[in-house]
Amino acid sequence: MRDYNDVLAQPAPRRRRVPEVAAEPDLVVETADGAFCGAVVEIGKAVDSGEKRDTVTLEDRNGKRRVFPMLPASFLLEGQPVTLVRPASTAPAKAARAKTASGSYVVADAKARVARASRIWVEGIHDAALLERIWGDDLRVEGVVVEPLDGIDNLLELVREFGPGPQRRVGVLVDHLVAGSKETRIVDGLRRAGFAESVLVTGHPYVDVWQAVKPTALGIDRWPVIARGTDWKAGICTALGVSEPREMWRRVLASVDSFADVEVPLLRAVEELIDFVTATP
Repeated sequence: MRDYNDVLAQPAPRRRRVPEVAAEPDLVVETADGAFCGAVVEIGKAVDSGEKRDTVTLEDRNGKRRVFPMLPASFLLEGQPVTLVRPASTAPAKAARAKTASGSYVVADAKARVARASRIWVEGIHDAALLERIWGDDLRVEGVVVEPLDGIDNLLELVREFGPGPQRRVGVLVDHLVAGSKETRIVDGLRRAGFAESVLVTGHPYVDVWQAVKPTALGIDRWPVIARGTDWKAGICTALGVSEPREMWRRVLASVDSFADVEVPLLRAVEELIDFVTATP
């Protein structure tokens, strides 16, 4: 048994303090779990459990970006744990490269590419217009065509008719893809039909793509809750005092300037589809 009065006894080891490092632009770090490595491109804030936290956006060598909370010891710098902190410097930042509405870097003098055989399908013209608003530049550079389907009730038949394959993929964006929904049952049927290699379906939980636009972009606190059994778009117009859905959609689309104006589930779903249809088999 250790004698705590023995002055020669070894002291208990002290925990090593994890150093704090300023998240300066272009600093390259890795997440502590090794899942992502990239350079610092932006510092921001996000609300987590009612608290505002600093966030850092990292960009990897392929131009893919991810946002992470700046939590203690959550990053590795040259293999050693560090805590990233907001830089104290107020010196003017060097001029940033121009970016598209999706947050990608503009490709100088880029010409629209000949359309790929692969396609991205969306449920309707509003979905297609919103993708064009945010990802239009990226899609033209990649040669990806977005086609509205007027709903997905016949999705399996449409996929069979299209005849997807390794060089001819289909990415499908689905509204209201939540457990127990009609949309989920349709997607499950497509998966059982054996198209997993050449067809990817992603979605968001919102009733309609309108709801994937942040209410703050429209100048409202939240989207109104519409009673079950009421046409959702008509109910939204009534609740917000707008004459008709066409006018409401005009306002919704006009409120979107970049990816920052839409919710994360939509961003994630579309980025996955673009990656899928542009991947080299």
